[in-house]
Amino acid sequence: MTLQLSNFQTIKQIHQGLVRRDFSASELTQAYLGRIKEEDKKIGAFLEISEALALSQAAAIDKMISNGEEIFLLSGIPLAIKDNILVKGLRATAGSKILENYLAPFDATVIKKLKANGAVFLGKTNLDEFAMGGSTENSAFKKTYNPCDLSRVPGGSSGGSAAAVAANECVYALGSDTGGSIRQPASFCGVVGLKPTYGRVSRYGLIAFASSLDQIGPLTKTVEDAEIVFSVIAGKDEYDSTSVDLTEIEGSFSSFHQFPGIKIGVPQEYFGEGIELEVKEAIERAIKKAEEMGAKIEDISLPHTKYALAVYYLIATSEASANLSRYDGIKYGLSYSSGTALADVYFKTRGAGFGSEVKRRIMLGTYALSAGYYDAYYLKAQKVRNLIKLDFEKAFQKVDVIFTPTSPILPFKIGEKINDPLQIYLADFFTVSVSLAGLPAISLPVGRVKNLPVGLQIIGKPFQEKEIFEVGKVMEGLFSSA
Repeated sequence: MTLQLSNFQTIKQIHQGLVRRDFSASELTQAYLGRIKEEDKKIGAFLEISEALALSQAAAIDKMISNGEEIFLLSGIPLAIKDNILVKGLRATAGSKILENYLAPFDATVIKKLKANGAVFLGKTNLDEFAMGGSTENSAFKKTYNPCDLSRVPGGSSGGSAAAVAANECVYALGSDTGGSIRQPASFCGVVGLKPTYGRVSRYGLIAFASSLDQIGPLTKTVEDAEIVFSVIAGKDEYDSTSVDLTEIEGSFSSFHQFPGIKIGVPQEYFGEGIELEVKEAIERAIKKAEEMGAKIEDISLPHTKYALAVYYLIATSEASANLSRYDGIKYGLSYSSGTALADVYFKTRGAGFGSEVKRRIMLGTYALSAGYYDAYYLKAQKVRNLIKLDFEKAFQKVDVIFTPTSPILPFKIGEKINDPLQIYLADFFTVSVSLAGLPAISLPVGRVKNLPVGLQIIGKPFQEKEIFEVGKVMEGLFSSA
């Protein structure tokens, strides 16, 4: 039996097909593996295909179904995993030569949860090295191409995951978001991407970039699919002290009821200098449609937004400098052990193992943390970070959610900005504030410009993922035929 993957797209549709025995999990998995072999030569979304693992997981689900056992919504559903999330026994390279042959010794918490729900793991996806980049051109192994236009980047750093979902090489994927690394590629590839509230999803088993910012989240075809995956991977984890037990704070935030009358904040700082006119117009059309559906649109101000990019690149690089110091050629990963002194091992290993973007960020972070500069840079950045958080707190006293463009620009050409890192950094301008404030945000496609997708970013109050899912579903319905 040859499955037509285009006949069913969502998690619930596939689940119903499995339960009705229209097809088996093994047939479904074979179909996706075939799709990858056929399509990924031109897209480059995957770094590794875990065919044997996927087929064994699918066979286990088929056995459950044949025995009349109930299965979970995610049981037998094939997904892809960004290659900075550990899956026991598979390589975990983080897109870097320094971890090229590193085999994960344990499962990340999110992977344990997905395995417990019967998920099928197709393989590991490409990313900018150590999740540092906005185009997936900084991978040490290959470039990934945007399925919407193969001459353009898929965004980053979760570009492989976004491209795999957009090309229907998997049903959904996991990515990580530090300053926009799920939302921006979701926007560029025309899929849905969620960055949860900081602490909502365990970071245990995620290769660290910036520990006060990193979050794992889903990339999916629909908002409902993102909600389904999120509900499985979220929760308190004893191995991550920053993860949050929602039962302790459930009474501290309101729940969303219905769309008519909801107050949507539109920050003026996100519609000024630097945004491409076509992107601005597309988002304004989306806001107008929301208003026609009964939403109340409020102009708001987030005055410290202009400092967000600088603050982000000081804090994130400082944390990266500390986190990446563990890659020294001693315990694991690449090692150049020849030399007369320990320093020789460090210099040779890190010099050969890290790419230019990672070196650039390590040097910037080390400088910001160094004696004589700590107060002027890192400490000051943390103080401004608090002001950015206060901006959002004040705004959310007046509105329920905030609408912004996900990216100020359309997907750019492969190689167009690679020699000017600042231009790529600017593509994160609308996502980094949310990360600094630890808020949840979702990007969903709201039409196309020049046949390229445009993403709307819906920002919510802390731990109000449910609210942005509900608003997102309404907006998705308005653009489902776009």
